[in-house]
Amino acid sequence: MTSSHAARDIDTSRPHSARMYDYYLGGKDHFEVDKQAAEAVAEAYPAIFVCARENRAFMHRATRVLAREHGIRQWLDIGTGIPTEPNLHQVAQSVVPEARVVYADNDPLVLKYAERLMRSTTQGRTTYIEADVNDPSSLLDSAELAEVLDLDRPVALSLNALMHFVPDAQDPYGIVERLLAVLPSGSALALSHCTPDFDPDTWQKVTDIYTNAGTPVQFRSKQDVARFFDGLDLLDPGISVGHRWRPDGESNATDAEVSLWTGVGIKP
Repeated sequence: MTSSHAARDIDTSRPHSARMYDYYLGGKDHFEVDKQAAEAVAEAYPAIFVCARENRAFMHRATRVLAREHGIRQWLDIGTGIPTEPNLHQVAQSVVPEARVVYADNDPLVLKYAERLMRSTTQGRTTYIEADVNDPSSLLDSAELAEVLDLDRPVALSLNALMHFVPDAQDPYGIVERLLAVLPSGSALALSHCTPDFDPDTWQKVTDIYTNAGTPVQFRSKQDVARFFDGLDLLDPGISVGHRWRPDGESNATDAEVSLWTGVGIKP
């Protein structure tokens, strides 16, 4: 296992978004404080479990499409979260065994379980970096990233259910622009982002729960999510609700239940 920082103590005094997401997905790597906060969200928005599953399914589909149809062999996955199989590298390497993946997150609990992310194929490679998306330079300049990814060749930047944890005051569009700026032509952005568009009152309640728990959030409209793809060539079907982006089959979920804008764009 590699890390750009020494492991920090795990804070169990307040809920953490990665551990709450683990709860939504039915995982077991969370604490009572996370369960209580997640259940408060579920009381306000019972479909949070649908949203989480559809977010995960979008990541799987987007990864396969980029590997099969666009020649992507490298991924930078920021906001990785607690490992849940199949992880991104398992999906990518099932299509292209030589795929290389760098994972990054800033939760010490993710670091604790990061060995699960290191089980690469012999042809490919993975690593984990403890890093914060709000400091893109430290991530991009890390020795671990340079050891695994060749930034002269296309890289898929994977930002799943992450940027709504970066309010406008923290310059989310500038962060994404900075990350994409170092990637060559043919690289990609795969992004998912929760939205209040279909049920503003419910999502205001969710916003309040996260904010009061010490995790500022800003859920964005379709128009605002589309801004992350400025300058990129969006793949069909464009910015879509998660379960409608190149679905594998029928879904019984409604747009309001999913409440997740998704998209994949290619850098010209």
